[in-house]
Amino acid sequence: MKKAITLLFLSTLAAPVLADECALVIEGNDAMQYNLKEMSVPATCKEVTVTLNHTGKLPVTGMGHNWVLATTADYQAVATAGMSAGAENNYLPKDDPRVLAHTKLIGGGESTSVTFKTDGLAGKDLTFFCSFPGHFAMMKGSFKVGG
Repeated sequence: MKKAITLLFLSTLAAPVLADECALVIEGNDAMQYNLKEMSVPATCKEVTVTLNHTGKLPVTGMGHNWVLATTADYQAVATAGMSAGAENNYLPKDDPRVLAHTKLIGGGESTSVTFKTDGLAGKDLTFFCSFPGHFAMMKGSFKVGG
């Protein structure tokens, strides 16, 4: 009996600590690329935090990046509309309901994050992208909640 208790105790100590499945990290670089093409969180996540790290060296004015979430059907229209919104609005149309979540625009060596609720996002066809002018065609990927 003593041996069984000791083994049980040791096995609980050796259990791996799981990373927070509801916190994701993505990188953008000076080559106008994200390091991920897909991101996903389990349906159990009520909120998600996405952290964007700009691993490049260029300033925000030359190679700024952000992380924006929209439905796949809306993402291109949002990115196009954002070009005329200007850097002061993170190249996003102001108060546009098609923008589900977004970070601010950052330059090389900077980091930013956004936390958003996942209500109603499970099973939807979602795309994340950078709305800096000209970037959305290359800097994009799929985002899944519960997928």
